[in-house]
Amino acid sequence: MDKKSVFTGRSLCVIDDFTIEERKHLFTEVRKLKTAMQENNLPVMESYRIDDKDFGIYEVFLEDSTRTKESFRNAANFHHVKVSELNSDSSSFNKGESYADTFNTLSGYSNSVFIIRSKVEGVCRWLEDECSAYAQRNKLWRKPAFINAGDGKHEHPTQELLDEFTFLEDNNWKTDSIHVALVGDLYHGRTVHSKASGLKLFDTVKVDLIAPVELAMPETYVLKMRENGFEVRIFSSLEEYLAQKDIADKWYFTRPQLERMGDRILQRQEQLRSAITFKRSYMPLLKEGTKFYHPLPRHKVTPTIPTYLDDTSLNGWERQSINGMYVRIILLALIGGKIGQTFVPEQKIVDQERAEYIFEVDLTQMPLREKVVSEGVTPIHNGLVIDHICRGDSPSVIRDHMRLISSVLGLDEDKGGEWVSSGHKGEDSFKGIIFRPDAPDLTRKNLKRLAAVAPGCTLNIIRDGKIEKKYRLHMPPRIYNFDDLACTNEACISYPQQNEGVPAHFTRNKENLFACSYCEKTHSFKEIWQSRNK
Repeated sequence: MDKKSVFTGRSLCVIDDFTIEERKHLFTEVRKLKTAMQENNLPVMESYRIDDKDFGIYEVFLEDSTRTKESFRNAANFHHVKVSELNSDSSSFNKGESYADTFNTLSGYSNSVFIIRSKVEGVCRWLEDECSAYAQRNKLWRKPAFINAGDGKHEHPTQELLDEFTFLEDNNWKTDSIHVALVGDLYHGRTVHSKASGLKLFDTVKVDLIAPVELAMPETYVLKMRENGFEVRIFSSLEEYLAQKDIADKWYFTRPQLERMGDRILQRQEQLRSAITFKRSYMPLLKEGTKFYHPLPRHKVTPTIPTYLDDTSLNGWERQSINGMYVRIILLALIGGKIGQTFVPEQKIVDQERAEYIFEVDLTQMPLREKVVSEGVTPIHNGLVIDHICRGDSPSVIRDHMRLISSVLGLDEDKGGEWVSSGHKGEDSFKGIIFRPDAPDLTRKNLKRLAAVAPGCTLNIIRDGKIEKKYRLHMPPRIYNFDDLACTNEACISYPQQNEGVPAHFTRNKENLFACSYCEKTHSFKEIWQSRNK
């Protein structure tokens, strides 16, 4: 394990942390290992073992789990390494210790890989950054890697890996297309949320979402699927789905978690369960070669896949569950540096985060135009004018947002005002204008804040009655290091009331929304400021 691979020491916090090319390599190795284990080919099996008693793998399951926990435990034991477990019932979390302090401490005890399940979303991403800095400060010989074994309603990337591998088995190892029906509790189901990005493994993707409105897939993930080029169709029940003819050959069921949704939902649980439970009468409507999958467990009283289907050709869920151990053995072998040295990626990762978004206008190149002043606005002699705010929104929305801009930029105590204009030359859309006489130039930091809180605006610096500088501001590719930013997801590790001291961090997506870097919840530029959300 002297030569490092691109996988060595990597974390897997969300499925997109491994590229499609990297996942295909992982699946190739899983296929070899599975064959070797089925044939008891010991030399091949040994070639995958880390076999280092000083290599520490730590399981930290702060939520109940059977399959994921035991699958990882058996995968870790395969490697002949040091395997530890944190007892959450008596752990330091119950004494008020932060995630960072707990895992920093455990990192110092020669633990290289942490497998974490938690109700808190984005915890692995935060710990990846925080514990890496701890390892560097304290000269640890290996920075720890983190594997997300399920975080709240966010993602379950290792389940996605084993699901994809099982889909490939049943797709004759082809990645040209897939048609899958996702059935059940799509609201709480982190395994189906991972598919919004995971199914990019396939060139052409059709996804049918089948759930009552109370259990429907969150809009964030529907948008991500469409952004990724998937064809997405939505149905409220299996009965409605099977009334049309374009039926998927792969069905992925999840357990309804109605106990999380209050008495009103529980009063309708029989109706909701019926909408997503397979019935005998549906059998003639299935395509030939159809397979059913389930991340398990099934509810023993009300399973969405009835047990009478266990001994039929529909059963793909048992093999899917077994595949979990093979996939996790290979994942640990890659992260541990045992294999992967021969893999040389062709795909280069492009860093989009450094794209410019503050543009100073060359005033010498601007054409001479007749000076036009918005109605109701008196030109100022010195100061700043922020123009084109929230163009196209209603006057009430613009006024509300201008109050936020003034607060974010610290302009509340300055003289001046705000104005809503209908534009010029017959334009029927509205825009906002903030003017502050005698205000000083904005610092670079405040220019960044303005770009984040009012993308698309124009900033004019006025000196002696003329525009001295003009900036056009676009939405930043990322925004962080501001104390007044906050994710609105209460389950997110960065949510202020989690008291973990995690600074908010957002990245811009293709839909020009800010996605939280921890839980991936998307926000408009109007929603990420704490003063807005109090």
